[in-house]
Amino acid sequence: MSAVEWKVAVGVEGTTVVYEPGTREGATLPVFVCAHGAGGSMSDRGMLATANAFRQHGIGVVRFNFLYKERGRGRPDPMPVLMETTAAVVARVREEIYPDRLVIGGRSMGGRAASMLAAEGFAADGLLLLAYPLHPAGQPEKLRDAHLPKIRMPVLAFSGTRDALCTRDLMERALETVTAPWDMQWIDGADHSFHVLKSSGTNDAAVMDRIATTSAAWLERLPTT
Repeated sequence: MSAVEWKVAVGVEGTTVVYEPGTREGATLPVFVCAHGAGGSMSDRGMLATANAFRQHGIGVVRFNFLYKERGRGRPDPMPVLMETTAAVVARVREEIYPDRLVIGGRSMGGRAASMLAAEGFAADGLLLLAYPLHPAGQPEKLRDAHLPKIRMPVLAFSGTRDALCTRDLMERALETVTAPWDMQWIDGADHSFHVLKSSGTNDAAVMDRIATTSAAWLERLPTT
C-alpha cells in the first residue's frame, strides 16, 4: 500500500493528512498519529526523518498540518483547537485504516496537544512523545506538567539531555506524580530537535533510528485493541 492523502474537516475548516504504511512487507500496523511542532509542519525535515525511521521499523505514520500551518500562518492555534484537530485526524484514521494499535503524540507542541487529549481520557492505545516541551526555553518556572498525572494510557517519551525546553531534573520530578506506565528515554547530548554534536560520537540519523527501534519494541508490548 502506498501513501494516502485525505482532507479532514475540523469545524468549518479542514487540513491535509497523509498516511504512509510501514515499509516492511505486510507491516501496515501499528499506526502512529504524529503531530508537528510549533515552528514546523507535517513536511518539515524533522517530521520526514521521523516518519521514514518509524516506517522502516514497520510502523505506519500519519502526518498532518495543524490549522494555522494549513493556512500558511506562523502563530500556533490555541490549545483547544490543536486538540480538536488531533482528535479529528484520529477519527478519520480509525474510519480508514482500522489499526490494531493506534498511538497518538508527536514532536514538541504536537505531542503536548496529544498529551492533553490523553489526560481527558481520549481513546488510544498509547502516547508517544518526542521532545515534550516541559517549559519554555529559559523559563523553567513555567512548567507544563499539571495534566500529566491525569494520563492513564502507556507513555513512551524521548528527550535530549541538551533540550532547552525540558530540563532533566524538572521532568524527573514531574514524573514522580505520574501513575501511568511511563517509559522516559533520555538521548545523551541531543537538543530539542534531537540534533547531536559531532563530538558525541554518533549522529542525528543514528539517534532517530534508536528512537524508532525503541518505539517499535514498545508498540509490540502494547495490547491490541
